[in-house]
Amino acid sequence: MNMKRTFIGLAAASVVAAGVTVVVGSYGSYETKVSARPVAAAAPESSPVGYASMNGGTTGGTGGTTVTATNASQFNQYVTGTGRYVIQVNGNISLSGMQKIGSNKTIIGVGTSGRITGGGLNFDGSRNVIVRNLSFTGAGDDAINIQDSSANIWIDHNDLSNANDGLLDIKRGSDFITVSWNRFHDHDKTALIGHSDGNASQDRGHLRVTYVHNWFQGTNQRHPRVRFANPVHVVNNYYSNIGSYGTASTMGAGVFVDRNYYENVRRPTSIQEGDSDEGNIRESGNHLVGSGAIVTRNPGSVAAVPYSYSGEPGTSVKGTVTAGAGVGKL
Repeated sequence: MNMKRTFIGLAAASVVAAGVTVVVGSYGSYETKVSARPVAAAAPESSPVGYASMNGGTTGGTGGTTVTATNASQFNQYVTGTGRYVIQVNGNISLSGMQKIGSNKTIIGVGTSGRITGGGLNFDGSRNVIVRNLSFTGAGDDAINIQDSSANIWIDHNDLSNANDGLLDIKRGSDFITVSWNRFHDHDKTALIGHSDGNASQDRGHLRVTYVHNWFQGTNQRHPRVRFANPVHVVNNYYSNIGSYGTASTMGAGVFVDRNYYENVRRPTSIQEGDSDEGNIRESGNHLVGSGAIVTRNPGSVAAVPYSYSGEPGTSVKGTVTAGAGVGKL
């Protein structure tokens, strides 16, 4: 049974976390101080938290027709239909390319059987869409691509791995997106926000994304890599055995790195990647095990998160996320 947990939402409480955390690992000591008290363990939400709860909220196909897709033809028919649909994916949907997704849809896997292979989902100006409880693997391009002013998208409780390009790219003016309880693994360029350094006119003032309770497991970079957006909220995620870096802020972006758990991560944060100009990072309450120090820059320039939120201390995030992220956990 789904139980709504007040973690990040317009009616939630103020920030709460642990008192003082001192972590000693292979890269030395790191100390962070956050006041207040711990909170109870998290449970799956029945509606989105963070940015996808704003701008009128994200309801997907709620109130529309419930259908079941067992092959690519049925899947295409329903996801491109003009009406509201709750689309249950039962079994493997093998796509030959990027499948366009229409507005006002909920796409949800049945049990642990729902799989998207060979291709990916393309949100191109799509609005009010929920994607939950699906496994994505072997995409010839991106597993999920969100672009061209798509808005109010909730990506929740999925398993994403082994795409040819990105696992989850958010770009070209898209906005009000929450990425929660997903497991990302076996991949290099994982999660991008903002596709190029030259797209400031379309992206600045948009690309507002919340990453919460995701598990980045053995991936290499872009968790996420951010351009222009301010603020992006990266909160209560678990990073384990990351090859290059955790979260990067570039091109003047503002990222709040908030109460995450880093284990065996050489560079938890980065303020410059490739040829991009530097970005800005503010951090609070993160927990480090066998990891490097968190690098910040101009924390005062990172805008305040525009919703009230409460959460759990960084020290408890590993247990919460490993128990709850991925498919079959709703």
